Amino acid sequence: MRLLILLLLCLAFSDSSRSACTFLPENNVTIPISEKSEGLSEAQYHQVIDKFAAKYTSILEKISKTLTIHRLWEDPRVNAATTRKGNEVILRLYGGFARHPKITQDGYALVLCHELGHHLGGAPKKDLAGASWASTEGQADYYATLKCLRKVFRDDDNLASINEMKVPLLIKEQCSMPFKTDWEKALCIRTAMAGIDVANVMSKTKREEAPDVSNPDQSVVDSTMEAHPGTQCRLDTYFQGSICEVSSYKPVSSKDERRGTCHPLNGHQSGIRPGCWFAHSLN
Repeated sequence: MRLLILLLLCLAFSDSSRSACTFLPENNVTIPISEKSEGLSEAQYHQVIDKFAAKYTSILEKISKTLTIHRLWEDPRVNAATTRKGNEVILRLYGGFARHPKITQDGYALVLCHELGHHLGGAPKKDLAGASWASTEGQADYYATLKCLRKVFRDDDNLASINEMKVPLLIKEQCSMPFKTDWEKALCIRTAMAGIDVANVMSKTKREEAPDVSNPDQSVVDSTMEAHPGTQCRLDTYFQGSICEVSSYKPVSSKDERRGTCHPLNGHQSGIRPGCWFAHSLN
């Protein structure tokens, strides 16, 4: 059963024998280009991608990797996907997701960061032939807010950005604990809010009630989950990644789950990966 679930998560690219991992579990939701939408415009879609590419093309080049982005604006699928071909990081960005009425530009940037997280997110990795290069779904989520979005948003006027948002009190409080400067707090808040935006898309796609950052998933796994966690669990992961005090420039490891992250064995009590998908090592 576990193998079947993992196989359903990964699709074969027509131009590659390696597996491709999707942002959402496979679904039948589509938003064609002809459908009136309150999501991103085509210009905004490209703006998000341009900003992400400007930041990560050079970062990947420094580690001898290249970035290829397929901009599939006309594709109606509400999803995104990534695969690897040698040292080439390949992203496929379907326009249907960008046209979803619940998505924002910040939320869509998180989608790109999640897909990149499969390549750069470190341990834990998937245990599946053809996809063992990829960080698990939960780890890609954690990397998205812990490392990637912080870099993407770093040079923005984040104080101005969050002034236009209805930020839950919990996020304001939690972002004020590990971070002391207004600049750091604003970056934390903006990153956490992007997680809410994306989680709202997930809940609509799955026809669930919207998740609540103040009502975290209380389930605890016996072993680390490789598949997509539930919507609330994913929101919890985005939030914890946002409030982790570890620098976005401290690298993660492909083998050591503690390195570059918040972890109880590193003395952290917040910003840690939620137990609803991650089984914390006690030694």
